[in-house]
Amino acid sequence: MTSKVLALGVGALAVFASTSAAMAQAAAPAAPALPPIAQGPAIPGVCIISPEEAVATSVVGKYVDQRLAQLETAVNGELTPEGQAIAKEDQAMRAAQATTDPAVLNQRQANLQLRATNFQRLRQQRAQELQATQQKAYGRVGQELQAALRGVYQTSHCSILLNGDAVVIGNPAMDITGAAVTALNARIQQFQFDREKLNPPAGGAAPGGQ
Repeated sequence: MTSKVLALGVGALAVFASTSAAMAQAAAPAAPALPPIAQGPAIPGVCIISPEEAVATSVVGKYVDQRLAQLETAVNGELTPEGQAIAKEDQAMRAAQATTDPAVLNQRQANLQLRATNFQRLRQQRAQELQATQQKAYGRVGQELQAALRGVYQTSHCSILLNGDAVVIGNPAMDITGAAVTALNARIQQFQFDREKLNPPAGGAAPGGQ
């Protein structure tokens, strides 16, 4: 009875919170449109680039995003069946607890605990591998962007190149991000990479696929 009341209470609070948020949003006045900024003249030799925007909008950047999503899906496909099997065994063991010999039940619990521990290690390993893969892939894209920027820097007659993330507002005429994306697309559009393979965490070998 208590758990049902608590569940209903939490549900009611969630509905109340979402309703209140919606009402507050509806009641809040719309922010006034800001007038366009009157830009000063572009400073000769000063250029601005947004590296994150350049990578995200480039062909190779989108390819890396897609490939990483594929690798994550493959990892989920590897891990999900084992996780479901462990949960199913736990439920079956709990259901048979009253009618199972204590010694048999203890052994079954020990086996399930070992299986769950190994599964957790495997999950951690796969997460670390995906992170390492992401870092390496975007590291490669960053290197290609750096190489592409050399030509853009020269053709744009830059004397200094500023990171757009550190510039609050800048004259768009000094922004060479679009030119950098064009140069990066011309340089590379995709490259092959797979999930990085790391050693199993200390404490035991991780089960599962390679």
